[in-house]
Amino acid sequence: MALSDALPDADDFRALERERTRALVERDLPTIERLHAEGYELISPPGRVMSRERYLSMLASEVFYTAWEHGPMRVRVSPAMAVVRYPARLTFPSGKVVECWHNDVYERQGSAWRAVWSQATQRPVDDPPVQAA
Repeated sequence: MALSDALPDADDFRALERERTRALVERDLPTIERLHAEGYELISPPGRVMSRERYLSMLASEVFYTAWEHGPMRVRVSPAMAVVRYPARLTFPSGKVVECWHNDVYERQGSAWRAVWSQATQRPVDDPPVQAA
């Protein structure tokens, strides 16, 4: 999402998050690189911290996700940052499915908004399954 004089709204960030996660599933490396800031970090459901370099390397070398379903997204926006939070269902090549809360922090950097932090927290097994938004 390029910058303009107007502050993007919640729907703009929902669309940006769908674009980012689609790129992760499809291994669209140019889009992944464009949407993840240099200092990006992911905290996985088991609590492992992964740098941008490690994450991109893993995505480039093999299929990492086979599906990413989004539940309803909540968004907080300020002039320099935005946070997107939603329940997600992540499917991996092994067939493992993880139901999690996903939080992404986007930061305005130069002429674009980029993800700087992501965190996935596994949801309790008794939570209702994610219903695609």
